[in-house]
Amino acid sequence: MADVLLGIETSCDETSAAVLVNERRGPELAGLAILSQDVHQVFGGVVPELASRAHLQTLGPVISRALDEAGLPLSAVDAVAVTAGPGLVGALLVGVCYGKALAAAGGRRLIGVHHLEGHLFAPTLEDPDLAPPLVALIVSGGHTVLLDVPEWGRYRLLGQTRDDAAGEAFDKVASMLGLPFPGGPAIERLAQGGRDRFGFPRPMLGEGFDFSFSGLKTAVLRAVRASSDLVADSADLAASFQAAALDVLARKVSAAIDLTGYRTALLGGGVACNRALAQRVAQELAGRARVAVASPRLNADNAAMIARAGWFHLSRGESTNHYLDADPRLPWPGLEDYSAAPAASPRPPALK
Repeated sequence: MADVLLGIETSCDETSAAVLVNERRGPELAGLAILSQDVHQVFGGVVPELASRAHLQTLGPVISRALDEAGLPLSAVDAVAVTAGPGLVGALLVGVCYGKALAAAGGRRLIGVHHLEGHLFAPTLEDPDLAPPLVALIVSGGHTVLLDVPEWGRYRLLGQTRDDAAGEAFDKVASMLGLPFPGGPAIERLAQGGRDRFGFPRPMLGEGFDFSFSGLKTAVLRAVRASSDLVADSADLAASFQAAALDVLARKVSAAIDLTGYRTALLGGGVACNRALAQRVAQELAGRARVAVASPRLNADNAAMIARAGWFHLSRGESTNHYLDADPRLPWPGLEDYSAAPAASPRPPALK
């Protein structure tokens, strides 16, 4: 097992490095550096080529910053965990190549980590006693996934989005309302001053565990175009959209808790930074299950969660050879066929 592990995350537009050290209670976060790329705000979305170039320019200094915060030299690192996918292939390649070089040059163990599995482990950095069985909802700009997690390393897919991810829907609605990118924080702030008076649809409620947000976006677009005073209506539009999106997410989690009988629901991913989401899920699960959610800096893309997931795999004797490659469609490790799950559970489609 590693005593000092360096984590690297470059799957999208955050360049991040983290250092975990082996303490008596388990891995402890000793250093974390996250550099967000503001250039994408100009374009209203992430530009893959610009993201890759920024990672190339900044990854070295970001790693140095994380090591400085931990008070450790690079020579103290004995293992490297790096996001291998999913994500933007050019951005992933920067981190994977850098991580492989550090591992090869220093004779260090290497582990490639699935980005979404990292989000699963993020809350454990602040709540080391958090453990399965649990239901997990991972919601971000590129993914919306609902999982049955009977134990770490075993994952059963309950549902996923059939079209747009929840985070993308927030970004697109923010753009409709003239708000900056990323849209999630802007929508949340604006919604605080509005009320849910537009009655937007709650798509796919009562239709299993899959999600769909494209129709909800269309409903918002029609309301925006019909508005005679968009400035006056914007807060209510934001509040109405957010209420609809969060209602769907919370009620699907509630149904998963009913199905599994578990007492814990875990929220992860960038959209889990939205405090209203955690509050809505907690309201839905009151008296039945607790809600575990990390602080915002650990829910947004970061290397600490990658390091923690890597620590888990390394502790089981797993490692990756130096042929590790970036894979923008990397499959989940430990994803099980639902035929092995209880007979009452629905059989999900393949995770993409």
